[in-house]
Amino acid sequence: CLSMSDAGRGSLPESVRIREVGPRDGFQNEPEVIATDDKVRLVNALMRTGLKRVEVTSFVRADVIPQLADGAEVLAQIDRPSDVELSVLVPNERGLDNALALKDRFQHVGCFLSASETHNKANVNRTVAESLEGLRTVIARAKGEGLRVATVIATSFGCPYEGHVDQARVLDLAGELAAAGCDELGFGDTTGMANPVQVGEFFTAAFEQLEGVELTAHFHNTRGQGLANALAALQTGCRSFESSFGELGGCPVPAGATGNIATEDLVSMFEEMGVATGVDLGALLGAARDVRDVLGRPLGSHTLVAGAIDWHGASS
Repeated sequence: CLSMSDAGRGSLPESVRIREVGPRDGFQNEPEVIATDDKVRLVNALMRTGLKRVEVTSFVRADVIPQLADGAEVLAQIDRPSDVELSVLVPNERGLDNALALKDRFQHVGCFLSASETHNKANVNRTVAESLEGLRTVIARAKGEGLRVATVIATSFGCPYEGHVDQARVLDLAGELAAAGCDELGFGDTTGMANPVQVGEFFTAAFEQLEGVELTAHFHNTRGQGLANALAALQTGCRSFESSFGELGGCPVPAGATGNIATEDLVSMFEEMGVATGVDLGALLGAARDVRDVLGRPLGSHTLVAGAIDWHGASS
């Protein structure tokens, strides 16, 4: 990449951590069910791009999300390099029970709840308080099994049903989850309602109030502000980001909530800014092309369309 000068870099970090969530967050939002063999091949490819953590699947009821009904088979068949860690999402204790049958295949458990009552009810048919109480048990059990736990708070920056979500409410929930034992807390812009000024103010407050826990940014590109929001988070101290190859993903509720930031777009931007990701962009684009071919349709990823920048000649 073309490195920025020290003056141009300002206070940017030397490196960041990127968590790939496409095999879970992306695949569950596709209208069709991707074949198990294709999932295994795609996850294997992602694990060989330099990404150090991949969220593989979710242990949910097959009748609710049939796209991930083969999660156990995928976990059993993938070939994990020793330097890559895997994560699975569990919605409740039953999901954790099912996941623990394959405990030797993953290192992280992901949990979630919404900051908005209406979105949480639509998503999991529980109040936020009910979800929080259930997660306390899940977190304690997962930690007791020697697993790291990350919880994403959805609608952290806005709710499509309720509009503005109070920042203090989100940070209070985060504090409760940290006290329950979470190692990582993610803040999700679930339907792409955040803007860079809001993100900067939010993460500034989050780093002041939440100590001893890793903070992760999870942005969607619904209104085209995903990368700008990622930059705002970076500039206020965030060093951990979730994204999805090909810009796959979205949110089951409501309609129109499009995908996450494309991992290849995030990697391209950070690397061009001189912030190391440890990811081979060419290999990552190969995986994105593969999933595009499997789905048989164009994807929203800009770098997938335009190619990586080649400062010595044409894009590739």
